[in-house]
Amino acid sequence: MRALAGGLAGLVAVLAGGVAAAPAAQAAEIGTAEVTPATGADTSPMSLTTSGACPANATNVIASVTGSGFPAGGQIVVGNSPITSYGTTAGGGLIIPLTDTMRGYAQTAGFTTLTGKYTFTITCRTAFNATSLGDFPASVWFTSNTAYQNTDPAVKTDTTTSLAVSPASPVTAGSPVTLTATVAPAGAAGEVQFRDNGNPLGAPVAVTGGQAQLTTSSLGAGNHSLTAVFTPSSAAYNGSTSSAVALAVEAAPATPTTTALAVSPAGTADRFSPVSMTASVSPASAAGSVKFQDTVGGTTTTLGTVQVAGGQASFSTSSLPEGDHSFTAVFVPADPGAFTGSSSGNVPYVIGAFDGVTASQDITTTVESGALVISVDDPHVTLPSPQLNSDGDLLTAAGAINPVTLTDTRAGNPGWSVSGQVTDFADGGSHRINGQNLGWNPKVTDKGASQTVTAGAAVAAAHGVAPGDAGSAGLKSSRSLAGGTGLGTAHLGADLALNVPTSTVAGTYTATLTLTAI
Repeated sequence: MRALAGGLAGLVAVLAGGVAAAPAAQAAEIGTAEVTPATGADTSPMSLTTSGACPANATNVIASVTGSGFPAGGQIVVGNSPITSYGTTAGGGLIIPLTDTMRGYAQTAGFTTLTGKYTFTITCRTAFNATSLGDFPASVWFTSNTAYQNTDPAVKTDTTTSLAVSPASPVTAGSPVTLTATVAPAGAAGEVQFRDNGNPLGAPVAVTGGQAQLTTSSLGAGNHSLTAVFTPSSAAYNGSTSSAVALAVEAAPATPTTTALAVSPAGTADRFSPVSMTASVSPASAAGSVKFQDTVGGTTTTLGTVQVAGGQASFSTSSLPEGDHSFTAVFVPADPGAFTGSSSGNVPYVIGAFDGVTASQDITTTVESGALVISVDDPHVTLPSPQLNSDGDLLTAAGAINPVTLTDTRAGNPGWSVSGQVTDFADGGSHRINGQNLGWNPKVTDKGASQTVTAGAAVAAAHGVAPGDAGSAGLKSSRSLAGGTGLGTAHLGADLALNVPTSTVAGTYTATLTLTAI
């Protein structure tokens, strides 16, 4: 018999993998069961946990599922198996893993769309008697083809919200007060809007771990009724409002202030001269005004009243009479409950006799910086064609530069100098005459009466050096034409001498002589 029972149990277990009918005989429900996890996917492994134990005479359990797509009589999801093969809870309930996922059961039943409510029934029974000894039902709801939850989405869960306020009443205005809302069940997500006498207090606070908290220092003096309003983010929960918590806020004592007075100019001023007074009020946040007062001969008058801005107030007057004065600054708070008034010490002051007024004029002239200017009447100089010298080893030519005009009008008479430097002569092609072969003899043609001008030293032309020679003879290097001091205009010139190697190819050669004045 034991062998036969084992064989039958194995047969039922095989049938659990296909479409098989649930037990025909149903008994009364003896408890409930719960699907875990509470939410999941169509491919998630699930288990069923009963609320209690099967009857004492039950030895086996079997489980089936009904709902859209499954047979009306149910489809086996756990085959007939001994109770002892499952774990139990502390209360004796059975923990029964399902043999497949909901997607697998749907495929076995021949459909693809999971929707709506599905009910599992765990049946307590004996090994050979299909009659139920008691059932534990459990349900899930598919809110999409792939996602389920083990609560009915059409049924909302009530929530409760409680509010704790710390510190307890009474508190001083401006001190921090912490409001803590506790929402049950703890899994309810959403946010809490704290309210003060029905008005929003700060922005909504997200619920985390069943709690939301707000700390504020903005509660004014007076009686407050504080509440916490929970708004769920899921349609599965109902919102809730806490009971009101009364909080008495007492006015904070007025903050002491100090006032200091500075007078400028210090100590004394002539009559009709401006006298400036600056009051500094601390703390700088104190709002109010300052009365500037003047005591003369035992009589005190208010010179002016100025609003405090950034901890300071300023006043100026030119109408103080001659004699001894005593100035004070009195701070008058805009809200005596927030800040106390204060007064500066007396500042003695003397207004002297009026000695008249003066005026002045500045007389200014500007000496122009002037300029140093150099110019030539004609930038083109043509030398005659070089002729063979008596020794027959050079071609020579002579001439003169065109007149050079130098005008100095610079302030300070810094003096000046003029220098010249020539490039190689070129025919526009590849032929050259080395610039070292040009020399000069500077001269001063005329000058201004106040000028002292000296011509530069004569520079000899090189003796027909080749084009590639890298020497510095002649005017190939910068040479002085003239130098001078004094303002005015001088005219300068120079005689030129050119030595040309006899190997020079015929042609017209041109060089540039640069004259620089500094």
